[in-house]
Amino acid sequence: MEQQVQEVLEKLRPFLLRDGGDVELVNVDDEGVVRVRLMGACGSCPSSTITLKAGIERALLEEVPGFTELEQVF
Repeated sequence: MEQQVQEVLEKLRPFLLRDGGDVELVNVDDEGVVRVRLMGACGSCPSSTITLKAGIERALLEEVPGFTELEQVF
């Protein structure tokens, strides 16, 4: 599952980089919980919750079987 998550993040990365940010995969646990760290401009952006939920989480739900939840690590 970790490889599939990484592939999804690679697809989304250009959009984050364009806005001065990035995302780093921290880990994927056995229950399907994915933990990421938003970096650069995304780490302090007031819209980071929208980026996580509407962008990254939605993409993971659509493309990664077994994915259950996305958590942000600070």
